[in-house]
Amino acid sequence: MPEIGVYEAKTHLPKLLARVAQGERFIITRHGLPVAELGPLSKRSGDDVQAAIEGLKAFQAEHQLDGLSIRELIEEGRRH
Repeated sequence: MPEIGVYEAKTHLPKLLARVAQGERFIITRHGLPVAELGPLSKRSGDDVQAAIEGLKAFQAEHQLDGLSIRELIEEGRRH
């Protein structure tokens, strides 16, 4: 993976982003030490998002507040 200095990355950011869009990844360095990685985002599938939503709904159905309000729970937590 190519290394690029911070100054060069800042100066040529549009060109680097075009290359990242093509799938390239870069390590950005400061004084020769790696500080960041620049690369394309991983794509999330709609199935993953839907599974997360269903998981949250299942959690909500299994966990009840037993008549307490969120405000009461917050105040209870502050007392301890």
